[in-house]
Amino acid sequence: MRLVTFSDDAGVRVGLVTDDGVIDLSRADASLPTSMIGLIEGWISHRSAVERAAARSVDLALDAVTLEAPVPRPGKILAIGLNYADHVAESGQEVPRRQVWFSKLSTAVNGPFAAIELPKASTSLDYEAELVVIIGKRCKHVSAETAHEVVFGYCAGNDVSVRDWQMRTSQWLLGKSFDTHAPFGPWIVTADAIADPHALGVRAFVNGEKRQHSNTRHLIFNIFDQIAYLSQAVTLEPGDVIFTGTPAGVGAAMKPRNYLKVGDITRVEIDGIGTIEAVVRAEI
Repeated sequence: MRLVTFSDDAGVRVGLVTDDGVIDLSRADASLPTSMIGLIEGWISHRSAVERAAARSVDLALDAVTLEAPVPRPGKILAIGLNYADHVAESGQEVPRRQVWFSKLSTAVNGPFAAIELPKASTSLDYEAELVVIIGKRCKHVSAETAHEVVFGYCAGNDVSVRDWQMRTSQWLLGKSFDTHAPFGPWIVTADAIADPHALGVRAFVNGEKRQHSNTRHLIFNIFDQIAYLSQAVTLEPGDVIFTGTPAGVGAAMKPRNYLKVGDITRVEIDGIGTIEAVVRAEI
């Protein structure tokens, strides 16, 4: 299933995307939660109603609504760094022996087709195509062998980075958390619809030029190892977002460096999931 948070003149709602358009789940069944986190939290009891809704005619054309970030305000956004060997090499660093984690603040969340801001504070704006994981169950101390059980679904994401701010200190949080710099979507593809999350092509384009092209089979620490590691330290909750790492091809590694400029269009594609795209605009 492809689940979305969408908006139109009637407000923000949760929907189910089919090949024909969007089914408004609030119209399909008034007992269903009106937020994505609510739907994920109660998925065991709500799933059958959503499956029944899938048999309905669509309520809206996809191009008649605005797709918002599937989880508009996640409790946590966690992101792993240096998780593809080719990206580690282009960054001039050694392959990490332990997972390297940072956070992106929830105010960085952006819709899958909303503009990305070039901040007033910097011109070192970069892109990072990534597979995004959405957590489905509250959990702690999960094993790698059972981690698949707590995954609700997957999205495409862009770990937008302000490189000079990122590299000013050993802590990357601020450089990774500018407003609009955590777009993901365009929907959540539920985990049961992805046969193998470690066999998905990942691509990024800038103005139509392919900059990144890899596959999740090349992750140094795979998705389930990531969840197992994180859950030793923090309680993961429904709707938490995990950015799983980016491959080679970022602007900071090009010679000369090739950062995003106002008017540039970034596009991230993940096989089996979909595409997100954004124009770069100047911060107002």
